[in-house]
Amino acid sequence: MIYYVEDDANIRDLAIYTLRQSGFDALGFPDGDSFFRACSDRAPQAVLLDIMLPGKDGMQILEEIRRSPALCRVPVMMLTAKGSEIDKVMGLDAGADDYLAKPFGMMELVSRVKALLRRTQPGEAGESTRLQCGGVVLDTEAHKVFADGNAVTLTFKEFALLQELMQSRGHVLTRARLLESVWGWDFAGNTRTVDVHVQTLRQKLSEASADCGSLIETVRGVGYMIGA
Repeated sequence: MIYYVEDDANIRDLAIYTLRQSGFDALGFPDGDSFFRACSDRAPQAVLLDIMLPGKDGMQILEEIRRSPALCRVPVMMLTAKGSEIDKVMGLDAGADDYLAKPFGMMELVSRVKALLRRTQPGEAGESTRLQCGGVVLDTEAHKVFADGNAVTLTFKEFALLQELMQSRGHVLTRARLLESVWGWDFAGNTRTVDVHVQTLRQKLSEASADCGSLIETVRGVGYMIGA
């Protein structure tokens, strides 16, 4: 189920119609209150979220989503007339998984939604769902992380970042590579969001186990890695 929060009824109805014609279940909401009421009944697979909304704006709604235990791992795509680079960075730093500026074509929207879901769905049947590096264990299917046996609560993006690093164990990943593979974005020179997420990820691992906090290594001038 895809939820789209947009106060412009014409845009909302057209997007919902296109998503349904493309095989998705989709519902639209004019504001944050109606959206959260629907979430209390059924959590969505993904959220499409406008920034300029009556009442709570999109950034406030995004913050609530990321604080909610039931919704924190749901992927969110920001759909907004604000297309400047700083707005993209702010949205990604706040926990958005993708960003599409208006005006956008409906087929582009469908393509981006499909790509977002591909990046966030569990692996294929038969594929190993368990990764381990040192004392850190990550289960991709259960979406759980443990540090020396202690559960670690991560946001969706922190989980994806840790998974990318663990899958590439022994290899240095540049900030640009991580930004593209984890966030789905490719804009050079604005990689602060990667550094912020690595910092919070290290902190959470360290709180669960002091030894695991140093798992992620910084390779100066290049990026990050988890040692072999």
